[in-house]
Amino acid sequence: MMILGALLLSLSLTQEPIPVARAQFDAGNYKTALNTLTVALSQAPNDAALHYWTARTDYELHNYDEAVNHAELAVKLAPGNGEYSRWLGRAYGAKAEQSHSFFLARKVKQAFEVAVRLSPTNVAARRDLMQFFVQAPWIVGGDKDKAKQQVAAIAAIDPVEGRLAHAAYLNAEKQWKPAEAEYVAVLDQRPAGIDPYMEAAEFFTERKDSAHLDKTVEVASRVDSADPRVGYYRAIVLILRGTDKPAAEQLLKSYITVPEKSDYPSHKAAIEWLARLTH
Repeated sequence: MMILGALLLSLSLTQEPIPVARAQFDAGNYKTALNTLTVALSQAPNDAALHYWTARTDYELHNYDEAVNHAELAVKLAPGNGEYSRWLGRAYGAKAEQSHSFFLARKVKQAFEVAVRLSPTNVAARRDLMQFFVQAPWIVGGDKDKAKQQVAAIAAIDPVEGRLAHAAYLNAEKQWKPAEAEYVAVLDQRPAGIDPYMEAAEFFTERKDSAHLDKTVEVASRVDSADPRVGYYRAIVLILRGTDKPAAEQLLKSYITVPEKSDYPSHKAAIEWLARLTH
């Protein structure tokens, strides 16, 4: 441990810690990133960006208490940064879900509302707030009308993101067919990034719709064939159709070797799909 600490200290003195930690974070090396950030914070305890990235890293490691603590410090040190407030809301949300706390759930809403106020064109912040309004019970601030307002605001910023938000709203309301139509409309517009396809793929997976899922994966693979989620969803197509089980097994086992990310399908989900191959 002393050797590791000395190495990290040497690294922090010769390189900017945040780019180093971000590279480690992006590679899924969260524990290494956390070590880098911890050393850096010992030297600059009032650096808001260091607290923000520590919160993000703790969030990926499911250290939600620490994620909340560092996100709160980031917001306190840089109260005008909307992204810091957004991730404070996410950290509160994860902790609230873990502890079933209505008190924390209300703080989720407050943090997301601050994020939107500070960054009104931030689609991700509005999307997080929309999801809260549509999913949370009214007693902690859930409000379907306010969710629709956020969908409309997102559509005004970016029409494709607006359709995705509308599809997510309909999905949350269990309006499966209208949600399906929205996702299909998004795919027809051929978004340049991979994430819209992956969001649609998750919906079609939940609905066990192998036909639409197959088409989604096919187009997504042309956008970014290296994204590990493409292989994951391709395996699900094979399982739903009952064809080429060895290929499906190999794809899922390969997916499990990739570091987990909070916005990717979980390893637990992949293992559950693997279990279907033996039934």
